[in-house]
Amino acid sequence: MNCPFCRNEESRVIDSRPVDEGTSIRRRRECTKCGSRFSTQETSVLSIIKRSGVAEPFSREKVINGVRKACQNRPVSEDDLALLAQQVEETLRATGQAEIEAQEVGMAILSPLRELDEVAYLRYASVYRNFSSLEDFEGEIALLRAIPSEKTSATKNQVSSPQLK
Repeated sequence: MNCPFCRNEESRVIDSRPVDEGTSIRRRRECTKCGSRFSTQETSVLSIIKRSGVAEPFSREKVINGVRKACQNRPVSEDDLALLAQQVEETLRATGQAEIEAQEVGMAILSPLRELDEVAYLRYASVYRNFSSLEDFEGEIALLRAIPSEKTSATKNQVSSPQLK
């Protein structure tokens, strides 16, 4: 890292701390030549490789916009969508890869969306997985029923348990 005061290439790190929910690191540095102190912020870039081969930075806003269409007229708030986008980004970053295929982003959206709202999940999956017949929908609905989400299981347990007075 070049010193902004004397342009020396050598500096030492005095302090490091995570910022922006852990997506960046702020470092306090000291130049070994002039002794001046300065701060740097380091961010890891997560690139998405589109089908055309073009790479672009990951955008939570794009995830939210894509999922928002599936959630129209559903009881899903903007905060829910922001949390979903954060979960998707965390899942992708956990792979340790700097470049992710766009297909993997779509797959990473499916699981948290299913937990959020199963109807929105079905809508999104139908477009994302190119459902072309009623059988495709029926097969996905059968899977939803066979493997209930955590949210669905919790709701059923609340409804079926007797209330004590």
